[in-house]
Amino acid sequence: MKILFIGDIVARSGREAVSAILPQLKAENDYELVIANAENLTHGKGASAQHIQDMMKAGVDFFTAGNHIWRHKSLLMKMGDPNFPLVRPANYPPSVPGQGWQIIETKNKKRVLITNLMGRVFMGIDTDCPFRKIDEIVNITAEEKLHAVIIDFHAEATSEKMAFGYFVDGKVSAVFGTHTHVPTADGRILEGGTAYISDAGMVGKKDSVIGVDKEGILKHFMTQLPSVHEFTPGSAIFNGVEVEIDPDSKKALSIKSVYREC
Repeated sequence: MKILFIGDIVARSGREAVSAILPQLKAENDYELVIANAENLTHGKGASAQHIQDMMKAGVDFFTAGNHIWRHKSLLMKMGDPNFPLVRPANYPPSVPGQGWQIIETKNKKRVLITNLMGRVFMGIDTDCPFRKIDEIVNITAEEKLHAVIIDFHAEATSEKMAFGYFVDGKVSAVFGTHTHVPTADGRILEGGTAYISDAGMVGKKDSVIGVDKEGILKHFMTQLPSVHEFTPGSAIFNGVEVEIDPDSKKALSIKSVYREC
């Protein structure tokens, strides 16, 4: 089965790019499942319930998150629903709103475990150990009949992402790195059959600094004074990662990056 993972969707430009590009991609490919990171969906930080609905209308089936996901009250009210199509990082405290993992059924009745984990290096947040947490999730779901296990590893350091990939190799189907918004060229299948990439990239304004208008970011670097992150419309890039998975073995068969512009 073929799965598309879309990198962090950033603000209005990112949402418009998904709406413009995803229907065409789906027409060209028989995707079993489309997953997107919604961490920066609304005004660059967090996601509103309305914007989640907009992305579902564009063709996204399920969403992963990160450290900004709790910014909007409208989404917080939805995250208590165990069937809401979004997971937040599983290694936050258990009292935090939302689910850290879900088992969903695809259009062709395949059962897929999707989880989201936060890295700890350079993130400035005292989350639980993602390595121990994924072992816990794998053990809890060991008796489930699954056809794929997908992880969004939301982290800053590529070294931590790579170490995590090796740690879960053979235990899961795919690990997609997110958070840094810059697509990496290291997509590959590890020895145990797990598809891995350090970062899937982003969907957002092309002429920007990781989705943010460049003028304010340049001013900050030149003066070290605080700057407001602005997100104005413009030409956009669409980064994603496509994997094929054998539903019987749950191992990856192929991985390739997807790049479009609009």
